[in-house]
Amino acid sequence: MRLGVLDVGSNTVHLLVVDAHPGACPLPAHSHKAELRLAQLLDDDGAIGPQGVDRLVSVVKEALQAAEDKGVEEVLPFATSAVREARNADDVLERVRAETGVELQVLTGSEEARLTFLAARRWFGWSAGKLLVLDIGGGSLEIAYGMDEEPDAAASLPLGAGRLTAGWLPGDPPGPDEVRALRRHVRTEIARTVGEFSRLGTPDHVVATSKTFKQLARIAGAARSAEGLYVQRELKRESLEEWVPRLAGMTEAERAELPGVSEGRAGQLLAGALVAEAALDLFGVERVEICPWALREGVILRRLDHMESL
Repeated sequence: MRLGVLDVGSNTVHLLVVDAHPGACPLPAHSHKAELRLAQLLDDDGAIGPQGVDRLVSVVKEALQAAEDKGVEEVLPFATSAVREARNADDVLERVRAETGVELQVLTGSEEARLTFLAARRWFGWSAGKLLVLDIGGGSLEIAYGMDEEPDAAASLPLGAGRLTAGWLPGDPPGPDEVRALRRHVRTEIARTVGEFSRLGTPDHVVATSKTFKQLARIAGAARSAEGLYVQRELKRESLEEWVPRLAGMTEAERAELPGVSEGRAGQLLAGALVAEAALDLFGVERVEICPWALREGVILRRLDHMESL
């Protein structure tokens, strides 16, 4: 069957269309994206403003039309941290339902981490052993660890690249004091969770997902996306430590000129790099392998598993 996953994230609204059936690898058939940056549209009270809600409704309608055009049988709609943490989340969800017919499932941070972990486990298989999975989104950082398809530990921290950029790095380029303050904040937040994972032992394989990690790996020399899903890509902590001060000294326009960095993501790349560097350092990781699958694929796999059990 042809499934569509509608992901209302903190940066983008992304419809991923796949051809799938239980027991088979989901094959991507179409991708429809719209940049929304919900994490940066919250007002001083933490609510998504009227313009943001209008834009969200419009983008969801566009995604539904794209799904219909591509012959999608079922759309799996969900929202992550930007909607989850908005003060007016219930009103936003009701407006989307009333005007589009879509009932967005708001995932908890733990659910995000667990579904992303499932996707990474299926991608790398059982031979990867104990997995530590890191995912930097627009609104949050997800961490999960385990031996099985369900992680033994999962955490979600409010350390998304978009959120941190909006709240901590107003300058272009940001000032040294701003960068230092954000670095301190990020490391304090991550350090609070390290013990929960450390007690479970050393991972056999450390995996990173998300656009942020992919772009950081690309500027550090990893293969281009055009070379395909199955080319191994990794990001070394040593490379991150070299790139963070370079990114801090660049304007947003200069970052957008780097290989693999999109104009829409360039502004938040420094914040993402600070989070990635802190996570690798505090978890004692020298390198991570980039996983092509993440949350959207996890949602699809969970749906297929449910179908198979019926």
